Amino acid sequence: MRPSQQMRDLGVVQVGAPGLDEPARPFALPDELHTADTVVGRLLDAMERIRRAHDFSGKGLGVAAPQIGIPRSAAVIQPPGADPIVLLNPRIIVASEETDEKFEGCLSFFDVRGLVSRPLRITVETTTLEGQAVTAIYERGIARLVHHEVDHLDGVLYTARMRAGVAPIPVEEYRQTGRAWAYEQ
Repeated sequence: MRPSQQMRDLGVVQVGAPGLDEPARPFALPDELHTADTVVGRLLDAMERIRRAHDFSGKGLGVAAPQIGIPRSAAVIQPPGADPIVLLNPRIIVASEETDEKFEGCLSFFDVRGLVSRPLRITVETTTLEGQAVTAIYERGIARLVHHEVDHLDGVLYTARMRAGVAPIPVEEYRQTGRAWAYEQ
């Protein structure tokens, strides 16, 4: 079974489906506290299904609500060996000029990997369930994961961040590059 078919069977929306390339609708918090909490619960359930089906050890995993058919601004990131990070209405407010280029994959087109340049440090503003704005700074691998999921919520796929003229490569070819990306502190 192709990796993308496996993800589709797990309830992950695949590239080309309506909504994946559209900005997600923010939550009005705290008024939509229960709705946001329900969406986060569904994201955590989806993440658990995905983790049972695919080995992400040493790598991070993230799922954005549009990837499970919910057009709302929520994502969950699971760094290796750490508690999940919940992002509600996230927006990147500062990005370092220093970047690196690494291969990324996406659950919504899991048959390929692409080289993507991302900032090594980002500051992200999110909203708590109680409606408070909070900021957090993420670096290196976690910054890459968070940026990727924020992009999903903005309707941007990682292929839009690849250098011009560079295309994603099949996952089988990627495995042969020896450049498999793993979470870096």
